[in-house]
Amino acid sequence: MPAQAGTFIFSPWKKAVSHTTRTASKDTEAHAKKRRSAEAALDYVAADSVLGVGTGSTVGCLIEALAARPGLIRAAVSSSEASSALLRAAGIEVLDLNDVDALPLYIDGADEATRARQLIKGGGGALTREKIVAAAAQRFVCIIDDGKLVETLGAFPLPVEVIPMARTLVVRAIEARGARPVWRRGFVTDNGNQILDVHGLSITDPRALECELGGITGVVTVGLFAARPADVLVVGTATGTETI
Repeated sequence: MPAQAGTFIFSPWKKAVSHTTRTASKDTEAHAKKRRSAEAALDYVAADSVLGVGTGSTVGCLIEALAARPGLIRAAVSSSEASSALLRAAGIEVLDLNDVDALPLYIDGADEATRARQLIKGGGGALTREKIVAAAAQRFVCIIDDGKLVETLGAFPLPVEVIPMARTLVVRAIEARGARPVWRRGFVTDNGNQILDVHGLSITDPRALECELGGITGVVTVGLFAARPADVLVVGTATGTETI
């Protein structure tokens, strides 16, 4: 029976389309903010230098920006195989860190960041190599969208890279501290290790927790960047960027 004029017809399909449209719009806005922060970070890059390059979606925007300016950097040191592939596809030479005398700058994203420039990283599973390149760099510029800026770290589950045979040992040690580690099943890091994502944290002293968890036997790297925080935080917003 055809509906009469003015009769409202519930359509699950239309509701789903509306939800999908809103989600796509938010994704587009977030990507635009990431792109703004990545492009702003190029101001810190010295011409003809070797650049440390991180991993993740915001770094993907950075590599696109570098590709649009061929010759800006001489080469890159990458924190992951995924980023290395993107860099090579953009025509940028990738060097081994051991073959580089000095690394003036490292640019990478974060999963969470505070205004003290302390970070949670490792959502993409590259935290160990990211921490190595960050430690080697003279300066670390972190690029994020404003949705990643928080008052207290920990809402994003903290990644911890572990030696595979020590996974359950580390799980028990973290559980004893009142947190909930979850094995990232099916994921293997570029180093051949496994990831535990630690839930239920409100990290009031990131540096102390980084040291404490890092001291557990079997832990390779903790995804807290507090002992070596970012030197500069470039935050992409709806209208531009904020530098912290």
